[in-house]
Order: sequence, then structure tokens, then C-alpha cells
Amino acid sequence: MRQTFEEAADRSFASRHLPRLRAELEKQGLDGFVVPHEDEHQNEYLPAANERLAWVSGFTGSAGAAVVMKDRAAIFTDGRYTVQVRDQVDPAFFEYLDLVEGGPPAFIASQAAGAVIGYDPRLHSPTALGHIQRAAERAGAVLRPVDVNPIDLAWGDDRPPQPQAAVVPQPERFTGEASEAKRREIGAAIVAAGADVAVLTAPASLAWLFNIRGGDVIRTPLPLGQAVVDKDGRARLFLDPAKVTDELPAWLGNEVALQSPETLAGALDALHGQSVLIDPAQSSAWYFDRLMQAGAKVVRGPDPCILPRAAKNEIEIEGSRQAHIRDGAALSNFLHWVATTAQTELPAEDEIVTVLEGFREATGALKDLSFDTIAGAGPNGALPHYRPVRRTIRRVEAGSLLLVDGGGQYLDGTTDVTRTMAIGDPTAEQKDRFTRVLKGHIALSVVRFPEGTTGSQLDVLARLPLWMAGLDYDHGTGHGVGSYLGVHEGPQRIAKAANTQALLPGMILSNEPGFYKEGHWGIRIENLQVVTPAAPISGGERPMLGFETLTLAPIDRRLIKVSLLTDNERAWMDAYHAEVLAKVGPLMQGEARVWLEQACAPL
Repeated sequence: MRQTFEEAADRSFASRHLPRLRAELEKQGLDGFVVPHEDEHQNEYLPAANERLAWVSGFTGSAGAAVVMKDRAAIFTDGRYTVQVRDQVDPAFFEYLDLVEGGPPAFIASQAAGAVIGYDPRLHSPTALGHIQRAAERAGAVLRPVDVNPIDLAWGDDRPPQPQAAVVPQPERFTGEASEAKRREIGAAIVAAGADVAVLTAPASLAWLFNIRGGDVIRTPLPLGQAVVDKDGRARLFLDPAKVTDELPAWLGNEVALQSPETLAGALDALHGQSVLIDPAQSSAWYFDRLMQAGAKVVRGPDPCILPRAAKNEIEIEGSRQAHIRDGAALSNFLHWVATTAQTELPAEDEIVTVLEGFREATGALKDLSFDTIAGAGPNGALPHYRPVRRTIRRVEAGSLLLVDGGGQYLDGTTDVTRTMAIGDPTAEQKDRFTRVLKGHIALSVVRFPEGTTGSQLDVLARLPLWMAGLDYDHGTGHGVGSYLGVHEGPQRIAKAANTQALLPGMILSNEPGFYKEGHWGIRIENLQVVTPAAPISGGERPMLGFETLTLAPIDRRLIKVSLLTDNERAWMDAYHAEVLAKVGPLMQGEARVWLEQACAPL
């Protein structure tokens, strides 16, 4: 569980590994190869064995891609990783390009005229592959699927083995609904989509539908596998036998047949003549190719588990509340340490991460971190997705800021929270920027909105106080969060980018506006909040949805410029801190409890 500070890749990877990959491309008669970050399960966080982009380039971010040609290569990242990619990837071997504005399709369209470009159909969704195919057509290039990924061949014996973590039951006292009931619901959705069966390939869908959890993916309790679900709710679940525990077959029951992944291709072939629902955004092109070759009728539609998984039931929501109270006490003990010990000892980022993890472990309920903790001291805090490693670790300095973003995986919920703390006396600029971020955070906490509203329509609320001062931030404002599942979960999100998914009661999202002064410090305030059912407003004409804040930990009052807050914003702050003290206070003792009372006193 313990977070390490070693780098899984280094800057030499490109010089050492590109020649090996190019040799394999030549053997397969390819002029180039497309390297996505995603793996066979379209995961965001990957098992070590599937970190193909990192092996080729040295880049370890959670979003990116590359195109490798005979005589040149390009790596594509978004705004979160502009600094990281330049730090990790040698420019002598890779050109840095933007993932959002053009990405690999634009590169292929302009640079691959007449070339034969390979791709692994197991790693690309049909949606993503379609963009690449159209670009290849414009360039007069040939896009060719490979049977064996040339990266895997080039990696050879050095490649780590595929994970085989045990798959275990997730009890109904945490899930709130039995798997049998869920499978009946999904069966009805399959019928409504005009299909006979559904093929599920997203590990989060397997975990939710069958009430199971695993450990194949770092920081996320996911089992890697696939499932074929019939419209009557019966299912076949394809798991590596090495991961099947003795208790699992009885837990799954007689209506779920466990099968080995080696039998999956034959199971797809046997769907000849049937209508098969499969998600083109979640499942790779290989499944579509196999089903069409088998003579199945492919019904393209969203994974039927996505929305019911995202809209948590009351048991899951209550579990999240309890997880956040527990986690809030751990975080508040840590914040007390920062406000006292850290102010004089000025610790390094690795010690900060270890101290926070220790407080979470002391709860006795922590199963894992929900992601590697971000602890950014001074300039490192200005990198939104910074992760401390030996080469970059800094000590905190008086007069600067410390940004810490982390979370825990508990059986009853997943947490994710960011706090920014002053080290020494904050400057007027730091207090101004922090308070503007806080005002945006509050606006997104208290908003009421009608049914059908999307996160994209709410995003401006969090940015407006910054915009009015000519400021902004380059990441999304909120992402969905699972129930002892992924800390990043769709389809809901809050961001500038268009998103058509309406916010539904039970959806959990983060609220995390920020501001980053490059080379100096960063600010982010993040709570998780759940969409509440529509309720009337006195004098209003329509019921409105809203948010309930789940995260409970004090916000550094030393960084608040109170004169910038409205009366309503001050009232929100006082009410929030009162709730923190009431719910978290009973779990704290001694000096930390006294400090919490002071930290949560009215403004």
C-alpha cells in the first residue's frame, strides 16, 4: 500500500527502447505504430504490464499517446502534463504535441503519406480508431491491425507479468443491492436497447454488477476480466482462474458461470445471429471485429452499467458519508501536524506524504490509497498533477504554500480531497488568489439547478471569481467518483468541455477549482459532493437538484481574505466548519482536537 517515490520510467527509455520497437516494426512490415495510453480494458490507471506508452517514451502520465515512425516520433499530452512530459521524455527522440488539438490523427494526416501504420485493435475503442482511420485515408496511408503488439515483443522477458490479484465479494451492506437484482435491471436495459445479450469489458462494470472487487489496477480495487450478460440476467464471467477465490463461485450463484479468458473468443463466436449490445467508448475495436466476423448483429450503445453505477443508492451514499467522516479525522490530524510541526521543521514532500498516509492507516479501515498522494511544496504545487519522486522532491519553505491532494479507498467509500496550507505568513497575493478559488468552490457547493442540467453548464460558477480578475486554471472542475471503485468515474463531470450527461441524484463529483502561479506555488480546494434529489424552493416554480458536501476537513482560514467574501459566503464557511467540528471532532483527541476547534471557529 505504501506510496513509493521511485520513478517507474526514466528519460533514457526513449533512447533504449525506440530502436527495439523500430526493429519489430520492420519485421512486421510497418512504417509506423500508434501507441495509446489505454490498455485492453480502456483503463486510466494501468497494471505495470500494460504501461506500453511509458515503456516506449518514459512518460508516466494517465493520459497521452504516441506515434512512432521509422525516422521520427511524437508524443501527445494534454494541458495537465505539459511540464511533466518535457521532464520525462527526451526531445531528441520525441516531438511534444497537443493531445486535444489534433492528437495522433492530425499527425498521421500530415506526416504519414503512403505509410503503413500499425495499431493494436485491443487497445483502441472504435470511436478513437475511427478518427485515426479517417486521418490515414486523408494521408493516403494504410492502417493495419497487428496480431501481436510489437511493443510486447520488443519488451520481451523484461515485461512484468499480468496481475493475478484475488477477486473477492463486496458485501451487500456496502453495495445496497444484490447482484441478482442488478443483473435483472441490466437485462431489462439490454432488451430496451433491442439486444439479446451485452458484452461488458469495463472492469468497473464487472465490479459493480457482480458485487466483487479485485486488485489488478493500482489504487483501484478492480478485477480485470469480461462478461457476457443475457437479457434474462444470467451471465458468464471471464476471469483468470488464478484470481478466483474459494468463496467466489458460491457468492456469484448458479446464474453466473465462471470461465477462463481463453474461452472468450469462442464465446463471442457463439453469438452468431444474436443482437449484441456493446459500448464503442468502453470496449476495444477487437470485440467489434470479432462479433461482426462471427455474424452477430452489433448494437452500439452505452454500457448499461454506467448510469446505475454512477447514481449511487442510499446505502452507498451513507457509506460515502461514513468514509468521509473517518477520512476527515485522519486528514484533520494531518492538517494539525502541518499547522504545528511542519511550520518549524519544514519537512520534505516525501515525509508529508508518509505522515498523511500514516494517519489514514491509523483508522484501521484503509484498504489502499485512491491514488498516489500529490504533495506539492512551493513551485511543485503549481503542477496540478505533480507526484513526488526522488529527483524532484522539495522541502516546504516559509512564505510559500503546500498543496496536498490525496484520498483513501475504504470498503464503504472512496475519498479524494485537496487542501492548500500556508507555511509561515501568507502574502496578500496568496490570500487574494486563495479566496477567489474559495468563492468559486462555494458557488458550486450551494448552486440549485433543474433536472437535465449538465456539469458543463455549472463549470463557470467555479471560475467566475477568477475570471473577474483575469485568471483561470487549465483542468476540469469536477470528476465523478465511485463507491469503493475508481476515484475517476464517468459519465458525469464538471468542465469547460461539453458533456451531455445530465447530473442525476446520487452521482458523486469533486468540486476542485484552483489557481497555479507557475514557478511559485499552487492553490486548489477540493471536496466531494453528491447530487441531491429535486426539492422545492420557497416561492419557486420548479423542484431543483442540489449538492450535499461529503468531505469534512477544515479549510485554512489564514489564507482567507474575509473582506472578499459576501455575507452568504461567510455563512457557508461558518456552517461548513461547524459541521466538520460536529462530525469529525468526536474522533480527535488532545492538542489536535483543541486545534480543530480553533480551525473551525466562525470567521
